[in-house]
Amino acid sequence: MAVKKVQLDSQTFEINYEILNPKSEKDCIILHGWGSNKEIMKQAFSKTLPQFRHVYIDMPGFGKSENDYILTSQNYADVIEVFLKEINAQKDIIMGHSFGGKVATLLNPNLLVLLSNSGIPIPKPFSIRFKIGLFKLLKNIGGSSFSGLFAAKDVEGMSQNMYETFKIVVNEDFTDTFKIYKGKALVFWGKEDTATPLWSGEKVGTLINNSTFYPLEGDHFFFLKNSIFIEKVIYGEL
Repeated sequence: MAVKKVQLDSQTFEINYEILNPKSEKDCIILHGWGSNKEIMKQAFSKTLPQFRHVYIDMPGFGKSENDYILTSQNYADVIEVFLKEINAQKDIIMGHSFGGKVATLLNPNLLVLLSNSGIPIPKPFSIRFKIGLFKLLKNIGGSSFSGLFAAKDVEGMSQNMYETFKIVVNEDFTDTFKIYKGKALVFWGKEDTATPLWSGEKVGTLINNSTFYPLEGDHFFFLKNSIFIEKVIYGEL
């Protein structure tokens, strides 16, 4: 593991990362999802794609990379862009799971590999809409102390700035971003995914013009058991 200090405008980020196959000439950048870290991505893909230099990154606020700021997905992409330049990494392949898929798309790689990515608005069930409405009512009458009762599991134990970041990124609509992406994309999805349901993956596949959609067995972390298949598909596109 290593740490690289990245400066973006007046903000400083210390990015924890790890490189595998350091002598390979082409790069595969691998980004985790919200609330996760580089270790789960290494678990899935460290033994695949040996011809590529793997760059596993803890994005700011996750794993061993701290974050002192409120960020959008575009901010994350800007930070990673600077980081990649600092370590002389090319954007041959960028693979992103869930939230990491949005960041990967913004980085505009030669080959985009999406794994049950977020970015398509998912209608909230009535129970969630009720909780949101009740929270806003309590907040308006001075009930901010109740905020912990309504925090999503995705932000449990996180700092206030990461909670504010979560509220921003969870509501981002990437429909137009997927539409304007002009590169080649491979879109893999878990058929039993409830965090980003299968229909949202099908929509991503229609929005990105030059893409192929692969529904696979499994849930939101389907890639843990399908990494060999994903590797074979990637090699078929190179």
